Amino acid sequence: MRLEIHCQDRLGIAQEILNILVSYQLDLRGIEVDAASSRMFVSFPSIHFEQFQELMAKMRRIPGVADVKTTAFMPSERHQNELTTLLKTLPDGIIGIDTKAQVSVINDAALEALGVERKAIEGELLPGLVKGFNFLRWLESDDVLAQTRRVEIQGKHFIADLLPVMVPDESGHEVLAGAVINLKSESRLGQHMLAFNKGNQESFQTLQAHSPQMRKVIREAKKMALLDGPLLITGETGTGKELLARACHAAGSRAGKPFLAVNCASMPDNVAESELFGYGPNAFAGSTVGKKGIFEQANGGIVFLDEVGEMSRELQTKLLRFLQDGSFRRVADENEVKVDVRVICTTQKDLPAMVQEGKFREDLYYRLNVFTLALPALRERKQDIVPLTEHFVARFAARLGRKAPKLSDSCVQFLQSYPWPGNVRQLENALYRAVTLLEGYQLDKEHLQLPSFTSDFGYLEQDFDGTLDEAVKRFEASLLRKLYPAYPSSRQLAKKLGLSHTAVANKLRDYGINRKTVKI
Repeated sequence: MRLEIHCQDRLGIAQEILNILVSYQLDLRGIEVDAASSRMFVSFPSIHFEQFQELMAKMRRIPGVADVKTTAFMPSERHQNELTTLLKTLPDGIIGIDTKAQVSVINDAALEALGVERKAIEGELLPGLVKGFNFLRWLESDDVLAQTRRVEIQGKHFIADLLPVMVPDESGHEVLAGAVINLKSESRLGQHMLAFNKGNQESFQTLQAHSPQMRKVIREAKKMALLDGPLLITGETGTGKELLARACHAAGSRAGKPFLAVNCASMPDNVAESELFGYGPNAFAGSTVGKKGIFEQANGGIVFLDEVGEMSRELQTKLLRFLQDGSFRRVADENEVKVDVRVICTTQKDLPAMVQEGKFREDLYYRLNVFTLALPALRERKQDIVPLTEHFVARFAARLGRKAPKLSDSCVQFLQSYPWPGNVRQLENALYRAVTLLEGYQLDKEHLQLPSFTSDFGYLEQDFDGTLDEAVKRFEASLLRKLYPAYPSSRQLAKKLGLSHTAVANKLRDYGINRKTVKI
């Protein structure tokens, strides 16, 4: 039970309050005085309600006492819990030591870095666990000053901020009471510096490539980043096509030049041409001056055309001419404009099939298909799922100023078995929600709010569109296109699939699969 007593600053008033507690044979658990607000706080065991009413009445009758009321906590308890919460949630390791370099306070992040249990470290000497600095000599020196040193813990390097703790004595002189060590992982600091210098999402080093499929993509992308020809990046939605494009820009010779992105699916045809290529004076009613388009604004840099498969046939024609010689004409302008721009395109559509159906220009497809990167779906690169998860969880936790939660075994198993139809973007969004709403320090599969999936029935996309016949044809075309490089003749492919040569030849012709449209 705790009481908040508003009273005058009078000699002996505290003794009178304590005498009342003694008269009820109550053990005093704590007493605090806040002189600035003329308040006194006392803590004692709970008593019967009738006794409590008597005690309150007696205290209110003490001269100088203005009011007495119950309170939920003592000021020191609030301060202590604030400190505990802060230490627990900080992503950096915090260690408090006394003047003999013995550990007095330590948070979870520091325990994890040291690789020890709390019971095994408190009261132990810190120098035996941290290499690279003599803590005892520093504490015993004549002038203990704050400093920053590089230390080693279990083979890993940290930057340690060493801050002395000084307490004033009765005469006002400061006396050394110990020190606080703030540990920052060099690898984490390096990630922050990389994000600051290059942008958090514009470097190959931020791409998680643990699976053989992604390592192959990154190897090819690093080579293609140094070239100037058009680059086509294919893959399902959410696989990180724009992220890869920005990484290629950051690693190439045009890194210091503009990177302008255009979503071809979001621009109407009557707007797209003027946005991309600009327009001349008097092109529209009320306009007396021309305007530079995206290609002129990006001169020397890169224009990123997202979902190029959504571009209209008319715009495809103008883009083809630009790719041929780097020149174009603004809308309603006869003057030729020539710029030096690299074009990077992405699509989740089947461009060869669109070429066969007449929805995409064949000559433009061949012009764009000079350098191609195919990003695999997340379900095809399961080795990347856990590293991606740890990366996103650490990033979101740091953004919230919290320690990154651990992943339970059930969570890891669930993450690896889920099909991820929305790929990396779906994983990122699910983890952002889970980490933001998480109240504990462990992430379980129950915290991930995702559409249900079972190994027996699989996952049915809610936005499925079309007929069964169309879905079968899409699957058939995709399968044939994947098999064709390994079996590049209708007879070989027919033998592999157990079909007749004629049947396979007809399907290849129907889907536009041949040596020109598929890399072998």
